[in-house]
Amino acid sequence: MQEKAALLVIDVQHGLIDQEPRPLEATEVVDRINALAAAARQAGCPVVFIQHERPGSPLEHGSDYWQLAHGLVIEGTDLLVRKTTPDSFMRTPLEALLQQHGVGVVVVAGYACEFCVDTTTRRAAGLGYAVTLAADAHTTHDKPHASAAQIRAYENATLSSFKSFAGQITAVPSADIRFAA
Repeated sequence: MQEKAALLVIDVQHGLIDQEPRPLEATEVVDRINALAAAARQAGCPVVFIQHERPGSPLEHGSDYWQLAHGLVIEGTDLLVRKTTPDSFMRTPLEALLQQHGVGVVVVAGYACEFCVDTTTRRAAGLGYAVTLAADAHTTHDKPHASAAQIRAYENATLSSFKSFAGQITAVPSADIRFAA
């Protein structure tokens, strides 16, 4: 029997996604996240939007840049979690929410591939969750050392190659992800 899943949408916020220069495939990533969220809701699985905040910065809680990105579909049943570190579990209610909903599998999407998506994916696996990384539904900006496409490909390959965590990590195209209630 497949375990109940939840969708974790990390840092898809106005100041990170909507501002120029936009990250890799920003519009397409938001569309893929919306499709994943719709599928999760239809299966009765939780959708969790996680927002990074930093006092005294453009991402200060409640600021325009802190808001969820334009085009992202949020429903009244969705859960919201605030965080202050790249780890969506650290000093947040995320793990308690997942336990409350009986979740054993997390599907991870969002921004930025090499920071908050990477850290949260590793932490979830370390906590024993099976993790499905939505391979085409996480994004980042180009960096001096690598393009955003290279970074995403690297994260998909690297995270799914770990075998030492309590939970297994797999990278799967978003169109192939199914949710179990």
